[in-house]
Amino acid sequence: MDRRLRVAAGSAWAFILLMGIVSMFSDMTHESANSILGAFLSLAGASATTIGFVSGLGMCLGYALRLFSGWLADRTHQYWTICIVGYILDLIFVPLLALVPDNGWVLACSFVIMERVGKALKKPSKDTLMSFAAKQAGAGKSFGIQEFLDQMGAFLGPIILYAILLWQDSGSLIQDYRVCFAVLAIPAVVTILLLFYARNRFPNPENFEPETKETAPFRLNRTFIIYIIGISVFAAGFLDFPLITIHVLNNGLMSSDELPLLYALAMGVDAVAAILCGYLYDRLGIATLIIPTAIAAPFVYLIFGMTSFPALIAGVVLWGVGMGAQESILKSAVTSIVPKKNRSTGFGIFETSFGICWFLGSWLAGWLYDNDLTLMIVFCLVTQLASIPFYLGSARLQRKAASA
Repeated sequence: MDRRLRVAAGSAWAFILLMGIVSMFSDMTHESANSILGAFLSLAGASATTIGFVSGLGMCLGYALRLFSGWLADRTHQYWTICIVGYILDLIFVPLLALVPDNGWVLACSFVIMERVGKALKKPSKDTLMSFAAKQAGAGKSFGIQEFLDQMGAFLGPIILYAILLWQDSGSLIQDYRVCFAVLAIPAVVTILLLFYARNRFPNPENFEPETKETAPFRLNRTFIIYIIGISVFAAGFLDFPLITIHVLNNGLMSSDELPLLYALAMGVDAVAAILCGYLYDRLGIATLIIPTAIAAPFVYLIFGMTSFPALIAGVVLWGVGMGAQESILKSAVTSIVPKKNRSTGFGIFETSFGICWFLGSWLAGWLYDNDLTLMIVFCLVTQLASIPFYLGSARLQRKAASA
């Protein structure tokens, strides 16, 4: 019996690592694009308010549609098919940004939104496939390691773009950005090939997690509801990176060709924070979220309130801590709370609420940035810290349920 368990755990870890490598090349594609996206949209003619709206709308669709795709995955059990189709849509629109003409910000924004739609389709199925193996290997460690590999791609990609920008230097920054988007077709193709290999190697990841005796349909219990409220409040105040890059350019804190390095820093911190938070989650549960939230919250003041290079670097580091916690602990919590047969639906509910609040918060923050920077800083800081009491309440209920 012990030998069978060891073999099962070894196979689960192999699957987790393989999917982590898939995520690494995927993030090398779209997170690299994200490092220059704000500046690209601005050069293409979009205002800060428009960029905040599009970033938020894309994030909203990228999360809100997961309610449907999560339900569809649970209903059909076609996790791999939905995941692969979503990945293809997620990745194809990044290289297509290379075709956007001058003043083509409307077309560019539509590509950004379609990329998020693809992400919405793939995520519940992908996270559910991961959660089956995570139950065998430990939810916090599994999602933490997966996020670490994921963010290694997000770290290396912007550095590659920085090298391309230094090498290209055509005299037209928007043209240089187009070359960057075209090059990102390479990791996009590698991602799809690895994904097909993963499906062939592990056609039935659901076998990693034993079936439970629970027959009643999943209901929104108090732990899950309070948890969702907490992470949704946090999302409303956690800015998307394009608005940060616009601020950096507007204040001359870095040159435009150095922006990928700034994003690489954030992703490197994200990777380390994710794996640390993942291990902490396996010990402390949802309460772990309190620590990175409190640490990350001041990023908005450091970046937007101080307007100096050292403060910018410190703020980006804290932003990376907050991102790392989102990607590891938030998924781990859903895996722990929601039963196996309803997990894609659970991920869809959680991510829909998260995305809608991120959309509304990003849109409002973009408008406030154009009109009242001080009020934007206060809004973002207060909403992030306001999530902590909900984490405390959800953690208390989680401990109570575990001891019952």
